[in-house]
Amino acid sequence: MEYERLQEIYGRDEYYWGTEPNELAKRAVEFAPERDDLSAIDVGAGEGRDSVYMAERGLDVLAVDVAPNGLEKARRLAEERGVAIDTEPADVNDLQIDRPVDVFYSIGAVQYLRPENRSAQFDHFKQQTRPGGVHAVFAFVDREDVPPAPDWGENEHFYDPTELRTYYGDWERLYRDEFVFDDDSGGEPHQHAAVEAVYRKPAEEL
Repeated sequence: MEYERLQEIYGRDEYYWGTEPNELAKRAVEFAPERDDLSAIDVGAGEGRDSVYMAERGLDVLAVDVAPNGLEKARRLAEERGVAIDTEPADVNDLQIDRPVDVFYSIGAVQYLRPENRSAQFDHFKQQTRPGGVHAVFAFVDREDVPPAPDWGENEHFYDPTELRTYYGDWERLYRDEFVFDDDSGGEPHQHAAVEAVYRKPAEEL
């Protein structure tokens, strides 16, 4: 979606995506390394449902989104749930992570990465991940049998079905699923093709 559209829907009282966590957020926490001071970054946090879920499980969470209205609701949801999260407005193309993280999580944001910018940004995200940390990523993929959604923006870019793996060639793949799902965002029923995966960064040798 375009920025103005995101701001508009996140400015409403109701939570557009709901307040229950996505299953990928649960997997991210499940695969997170066993440390006492776990930190996570949720890129494309929207209204905060997954950020808050991770905070409820004891992670120190930074929620990042291009839309300030979404982050305002994320802070509100965190307060209602009795947890704290940090927030930062940023475009995924320009995002510079200034802290080491154990969990990099993104659902519904990496399609905004311009193709020519992907390698550099994924490299940066990987470099800022602590050894043994995980990346849980959801990406929309290009399939001939699934046309673009009616609300697909000009600033959104599909991935090839196997493209995510090329950015994680030296990491262990813990989980992967490719699927088509029904959606009615924008008020018109349609389908999306997507892939989601979890990768683990190699641990440093002792």
